[in-house]
Amino acid sequence: MPLHPEDHDKLERAIHRTLRTLPLRPAPRSLEQRVLAELARRAALPWWRQSFTHWPATARAAFLVVGIGVVKLALMASVWIMSGFDSGQFRSAFGRQFAWMESGLAVGHALAACIEIVLRNIPPLWFYGGVGFVVAMYVALFGLGAAAYKVIHAQR
Repeated sequence: MPLHPEDHDKLERAIHRTLRTLPLRPAPRSLEQRVLAELARRAALPWWRQSFTHWPATARAAFLVVGIGVVKLALMASVWIMSGFDSGQFRSAFGRQFAWMESGLAVGHALAACIEIVLRNIPPLWFYGGVGFVVAMYVALFGLGAAAYKVIHAQR
């Protein structure tokens, strides 16, 4: 026998009232220990086994760069395969995209050559003197920091 909509609503309210009067079901005694143990286990995982949002920013950025590079290589390989492994068409399709890498590589070689010439023309005495000066300043920095720390904490 089908119920009328108003009877259906009355039945729903009656069931809702009855269920709300029932006592809450107690949780198992070991539930809290199991939950805390699972939270501790997840917190102890290394960063690469946790979700992507818990990774360090540098690792996330590197992953995205590598992922984009892999997608780019897959697209390039598919174009090369579709062109029948013709290297001429491959170069014409992707030559402009890698021109900036060639110019960047040329700039890097020029800078390396410039640094090599400069380092070759520095007298060894000056070089060792500069290294000694940097080490002395580093030691002085730590000494002054330790002295400042002692003075600040001695007044407390």
